[in-house]
Amino acid sequence: MGNSSNTARRRRSIEAIPRLARAAIAAVRHALVWFLQAAGRQVGSFARRHLDGGYRPEVSEQGAPRQGASIEVRNLSVAYRDRPAVQDLTGQFAAGSLTAVVGPNGAGKSSLLKVLAGILRAQTGEVRSPASAERFAYLPQQSELDRDFPVTVGELVALGGWRSFGAFRHPPDTLPARIADAMGTAGLEGFGARQIADLSAGEFQRALFARILVQDAAVVLLDEPFTAVDERTTGDLLQLVQCWHREGRTVIAVLHDIDQVREHFPSTLLLARSCIAWGDTRAVLTPDNLARASRTLAASRPDPVAA
Repeated sequence: MGNSSNTARRRRSIEAIPRLARAAIAAVRHALVWFLQAAGRQVGSFARRHLDGGYRPEVSEQGAPRQGASIEVRNLSVAYRDRPAVQDLTGQFAAGSLTAVVGPNGAGKSSLLKVLAGILRAQTGEVRSPASAERFAYLPQQSELDRDFPVTVGELVALGGWRSFGAFRHPPDTLPARIADAMGTAGLEGFGARQIADLSAGEFQRALFARILVQDAAVVLLDEPFTAVDERTTGDLLQLVQCWHREGRTVIAVLHDIDQVREHFPSTLLLARSCIAWGDTRAVLTPDNLARASRTLAASRPDPVAA
């Protein structure tokens, strides 16, 4: 009798093992699903923050991206490892203005543009603008770009629409037409499938301007946009700059050709690390101011930094 009872208990215990195992597996599966969901949310948040930071569809939906914005700098100083590039700059680029930034080599012109673009951090002072960083377009010097990167002209220009689709979404259906229009306006019809490595300096600069056209920004920052570019291309790109100005965008360009500035840019900032003069181009680009800029920069050497 006792043996029969023990046998029955053992049988029930053995039969319970699969049920317990299934319950344990279900609990583990539930915990694993919860963990993966939580991890997925964390990964998604990380991806959006670090890999998809360019996605800003609301920028394209604001309705009036062409409306320029003012940029105010207050006591702005920039340095490279304690070597001054810009010192105590205070002033304002008015909304919708067209301003040239000029000065001797090493005057801090490119450094200023990088601070305005948010690429370089100021040592002291601040930059204020009612426009968000997403409404700024920045064109660096060609020497800072890798022309051997395996990308086509069409792909390069398409990056101007980055805000509308980010890293993980399909580009909007309207983007191909915007790319075609921009390339046509920049004089690059039929160049979409060509590699950027195969372009001349002038053609490559046209492609970069086409990218800005697609971006449709409120503020356009151009660092030496006409350097090493042929005369015809320079004329065409100057027309685009003038068009942006007429549309009310704020355009700031680092330039070296003083005659070009006098002819096409109504406002000028003359830099020699510090501000020599800022305002109407005719009042700024006087022989006395230009000579003063050269003397001021020469007196501060030897501390060469990028122009």
